[in-house]
Amino acid sequence: MSLLRRTFFPLPLLSHTLYSLKPSLLPKPLNPKKPASFPSASFSASPTPTTPQTLTPIPNPPSPPLLWVPRTALCGELSADDVGKRVTLCGWVALHRVHGGLTFLNLRDHSGTVQVTTLPDAFPDAHNAVNDLRLEYVVAVEGRVRSRPADSVNQKMKTGEIEIAAENVQVLNAVRAKLPFLVTTAEDAKDLMKEEIRLRYRCLDLRRPQMQSNIMLRHKVVKLMRRYLEDVHDFVEIETPILSRSTPEGARDYLVPSRVQPGTFYALPQSPQLFKQMLMVSGFDKYYQIARCFRDEDLRADRQPEFTQLDMELAFTPLEDMLKLNEDLIRKVFLEIKGVDLPNPFPRLTYAEAMSRYGSDRPDIRFDLELKDVSDIFSDSKFRVFADTLGSGGIIKVLCVPSGAKRYSNTALKKGDICNQAIKSGAKGLPFLKVLDDGGIEGIPALTSSLDQTKIEQFLSRCSARPGDLILFAVGHQTSVNKTLDRLRVFVAHELDLIDDSRHSILWVTDFPMFEWNDLEQSIAYDMVYNGVEIGGGSLRIYKREVQQKVLEIVGISPEEAEAKFGYLLEALDMGAPPHGGIAYGLDRLVMLLAGASSIRDVIAFPKTTTAQCALTRSPSEVDPQQLQDLSLQTR
Repeated sequence: MSLLRRTFFPLPLLSHTLYSLKPSLLPKPLNPKKPASFPSASFSASPTPTTPQTLTPIPNPPSPPLLWVPRTALCGELSADDVGKRVTLCGWVALHRVHGGLTFLNLRDHSGTVQVTTLPDAFPDAHNAVNDLRLEYVVAVEGRVRSRPADSVNQKMKTGEIEIAAENVQVLNAVRAKLPFLVTTAEDAKDLMKEEIRLRYRCLDLRRPQMQSNIMLRHKVVKLMRRYLEDVHDFVEIETPILSRSTPEGARDYLVPSRVQPGTFYALPQSPQLFKQMLMVSGFDKYYQIARCFRDEDLRADRQPEFTQLDMELAFTPLEDMLKLNEDLIRKVFLEIKGVDLPNPFPRLTYAEAMSRYGSDRPDIRFDLELKDVSDIFSDSKFRVFADTLGSGGIIKVLCVPSGAKRYSNTALKKGDICNQAIKSGAKGLPFLKVLDDGGIEGIPALTSSLDQTKIEQFLSRCSARPGDLILFAVGHQTSVNKTLDRLRVFVAHELDLIDDSRHSILWVTDFPMFEWNDLEQSIAYDMVYNGVEIGGGSLRIYKREVQQKVLEIVGISPEEAEAKFGYLLEALDMGAPPHGGIAYGLDRLVMLLAGASSIRDVIAFPKTTTAQCALTRSPSEVDPQQLQDLSLQTR
């Protein structure tokens, strides 16, 4: 029997143990004079063993302290249609108050809350029991549903028209520890409550209605995806290995040492990429998986060391069919989860268009700020910064901010928040011009003096600038320029409240460069972008060995290294691999957006912190030295 099973007794063992305890050590009933009469499933005493070492049974053992009360209704599902019914409810005490000689409590379960009131004269034991309750006690309440008085109806509660008149109350479990926060008021205090506290006491945090809603929404999304893929398109769900070999995928692997093969290691998968391609070679037509993935990388609000993907791969599926199937899937998710009709078909931008117009391969197009390349206008500029940039092969791009001239002072543009945003992106400064009411320009003297009237008119026309607008510059290599202006574009949009939160911007970005250093070589790759966040991405795969080997050579992987790391895939490609392609969705990120949460930690039941730790279980942790010895490992 495992250590955990020996520590947390199986029910028959625990039953026998309780049977042998002295009565004085057992919890007393809530009301010794009249114990509540609930039908219950509880432990039964084991037959007395016949071995010599058996403990002597105690005559007339007390009632066992663990009870399973069968409930007949759920708190949040009762309504005026149930008035007069006798019900048994189980849940947590969400609110407790005394008013006009009566005691009231709100009882909460996963379905919602309902008010429970007492009748001191008719049911004094229940009244006394309710008086002794505290917040978050786990209780069973038996009583009758009745209508609330007209002046007591609570329109804010789903069950606000009715209440339960308690006849019997049983404490199933009391709260022995001091609560770090109150679940009932935590919603209002969430912004003041430190996330470390919420994660440390995650079981309590998950009782909050918002967290319950988030986790249930996640369940609904996954269920919807499964049903759509399986029932509409005949996908097959196939699990791929968690223990595999390390492969270069862009992030560090989590490694697992092998005890059986000393000195060797498994790697936890960063994605099921290679296995799903081999499933296509195996003849499976449509594969999908709700896959757990692992990456040892620096974390932020939308990243976790372990995360979940909706992963899929299809054989004999051309690009347009691939995109349509996925559009239909996401359109169905948004319609049934959010009641939102997404466009049909989704808009598309090529990678080159997205970078040129927005400086990002995942642009948020809920607002219209677009970048403009003005390198040609300043090709003969005497402004040294611009001349040196163009002379070294760089570019000059601008972002025109409507009515930004008055919104941002010169001081703010030189050393305020907006300037800091540019510097954080890697820029050395933030050149700018302001368009005056008379159509003239104001800014760095050396820059304004380098432009004659013809150039000014050409420049303002290119920027679609009007009086009162602010024009921000970024100069340098194309990559750094786009990075700076993308960051400024999003910052300004939030600052000036330009984003329409009621809009749902979704699009495909296609035709990605195959290599970062060569924009001319394109892959048949596609990313799905929602409100400026990449929610999914994939490609049509290379399915011929000679082509795959050539690509590996280009990225610096020798034939010997390719054989050592990818030999099994190359071998599979040589055995009749069909044309195939696929996509993977970041499920945590998608659910975060659907829930309107600010962090994926709010849509994962037991997430890690930003330092890749579990505050609840305090992992990672040290282990028994013997375990390390068994693995032929040692720590410093």
